[in-house]
Amino acid sequence: MSRRNKSKKRIIHADPIYNNKLISMLTVRILKHGKKNLAQKIIYQSLDIIKQKTKKDPLEILEQAIRNATPLVEVKARRVGGSNYQVPIEVRAYRGTNLALKWITKFAIQRSGNNMAIKLANEVIDASNENGNAIRKREETHKMAEANKAFAHYRY
Repeated sequence: MSRRNKSKKRIIHADPIYNNKLISMLTVRILKHGKKNLAQKIIYQSLDIIKQKTKKDPLEILEQAIRNATPLVEVKARRVGGSNYQVPIEVRAYRGTNLALKWITKFAIQRSGNNMAIKLANEVIDASNENGNAIRKREETHKMAEANKAFAHYRY
């Protein structure tokens, strides 16, 4: 445990076009080598693709996808008496959103194809429809927590 001051939460600024904080958080996850304009262009293209495919508001689809992929509990390794236990803990809202964004971008990158905008759009649409790899990851996390709920009394 660090004895220094706690790090301050950074203020998230909304993105320039949609004026939405979720899109700027997603931009940071896609960002590579400091090329923010490229990351924003990929996200805006994928939102256009979502709008064409679903004929609905892409921001609502994105918010629904993040809501569906957000985990409620996760396991954390805790060392007690010389052995490690996977202790289930509740996920705070901010961390849950970050995990959902991280999983959506990770599995979008892993998809087959060569256009990141299309891959991201498909992953977001899948997550909003309660299927896809990000949803599978959330279910896997919930199963791990359920299997280890006997160690919940080691929570801190």
